[in-house]
Amino acid sequence: MSALGAAAVGVPGPVQPGFFVERDLNRRRLTVAFRALLILPHAVVLYVLSLVGAFVSIAGWFAALVLGRLPAPIAGFLGDIVAYLARCQAYAMLLTDQYPPFGFSAEGYPVGIELAPPGRLNRLAVLFRMILVIPAAILSGLITLGWTLLSFFIWLVVLVTGRTPGPVFDATAALVRYGTRYSAYFWLLTDAYPSGLFGDPDGQLALSPGAKRLMVLLIVFPAVFYLVISLVAALLAINFAGSESAMAAPGLHLT
Repeated sequence: MSALGAAAVGVPGPVQPGFFVERDLNRRRLTVAFRALLILPHAVVLYVLSLVGAFVSIAGWFAALVLGRLPAPIAGFLGDIVAYLARCQAYAMLLTDQYPPFGFSAEGYPVGIELAPPGRLNRLAVLFRMILVIPAAILSGLITLGWTLLSFFIWLVVLVTGRTPGPVFDATAALVRYGTRYSAYFWLLTDAYPSGLFGDPDGQLALSPGAKRLMVLLIVFPAVFYLVISLVAALLAINFAGSESAMAAPGLHLT
């Protein structure tokens, strides 16, 4: 089934994309051990789809400027890519043990998204989408980088215990959901700005206190890591420049 599922009928305004995942915390250690290798074929497919999607999204951007909406075929194709990406991310990030199917049809898969049918888009927001999306892109990039930096420790805990800790599961699910909403907004599938990192007002995917603390860590840790690396690089550059000046000084006296 297409990712353009049933939308909330009669709900005014843009609708945030929905995200669901079965909350099964048990994991098979064998698939966990080789998860990085198992996801590689999907990574190749995603790379090809992202290239095709980039060209399709450009055509969709021009069409949305003219028509005030994304044509249904373009919306369906881009929506299927976003759904496929969400399934692959969920598997790679240990939210499920079920191997994602190749292709856009994923009936019965424990991870999925729901997108509203193509609706009216604000042409001004479409025109400046690349600028408007920057804050969401930074936040999405930060939490993804934070998870990546901690991924070895998460993988090790799951491998040893055979379970994904509850706070880790909830925070990771919120990360994938936010990334899905970011992708949907970037590709003009909705005018709803990405939100709900710590849960939606209606209680969907509400985070426990432990999951909220982990989410804050995922945001803060990469920022601190980047600052420390930048500081070390600057200090090394200053030290190197000082050493070069000291070595060049005797030559200046000889002339």
